[in-house]
Amino acid sequence: MTTTHTTSATQLPSVVQERQRRAKLRRNMFYLVLLAMGLVAPFVAYPVFLMKILCFALFACAFNLLLGYAGLLSFGHAAFLATGGYVTGYLLASYPGLTPELGILAGTLMATLLGVLFGVLSIRRQGIYFAMVTLALAQLMFFVFVQSSFTGGEDGLHGVPRGHLFGVIDLSSNLAMYYFVFAVFVFGFAVIQRTVHSPFGQVLKAIRENEPRAVSLGYNVDAYKLLAFVLSAALAGLAGSTKTVVFQLASLTDAHWHMSGEVILMTLLGG
Repeated sequence: MTTTHTTSATQLPSVVQERQRRAKLRRNMFYLVLLAMGLVAPFVAYPVFLMKILCFALFACAFNLLLGYAGLLSFGHAAFLATGGYVTGYLLASYPGLTPELGILAGTLMATLLGVLFGVLSIRRQGIYFAMVTLALAQLMFFVFVQSSFTGGEDGLHGVPRGHLFGVIDLSSNLAMYYFVFAVFVFGFAVIQRTVHSPFGQVLKAIRENEPRAVSLGYNVDAYKLLAFVLSAALAGLAGSTKTVVFQLASLTDAHWHMSGEVILMTLLGG
């Protein structure tokens, strides 16, 4: 009898591991199919429309990292999307010799810094209080964008040049621009997947499910939530920066509070 129980106990972990391996294999196959579809998509659909989808998909994935895995509802993510877009648009329009990847990098870094500031001010709040603080901070940024000269005020920034990627590849072609945007999306999505399937991601899930228990286990939950918030802000900024290069435009639409509401709906509908 004891031998039977021992055998069952030793077999159970192997069964679980086998199921996890098969699930991972199915997930990877699904991603490969999506990758193949993405590579051929511009030949069967309008590339500009596809690029818009990819930019907002990255924005939604960035938000889902915060809501779906850390359990934090932010009403201010439009601020990061707009910050990335405005910084990239301003730099590319003001410095013609600047290549687009450097402009996008600068916009992403600025959104990351803003994420650190927002996170420090809001991360100790919970529930609706956290959401309201992020909304207030985002509205503050909206008024900054309205009043600032470098953003073009209510007119925004127009005619942002796409330029040459690495100084070589001309992005004025929609096909070349599409594959660049697709590469940016794949990079951002890979970062998110690596994060959520890492030990860091497991801790985030534990905090989402039972924060007091995570605290009792010795985790610094505020530090974990802050890191998740900053990473989400950085990826949202990356989406905004890329979107500005695609449409050669940065406007107040991306900074408005309704954009924060739209990304919540995107995330909820997309799962």
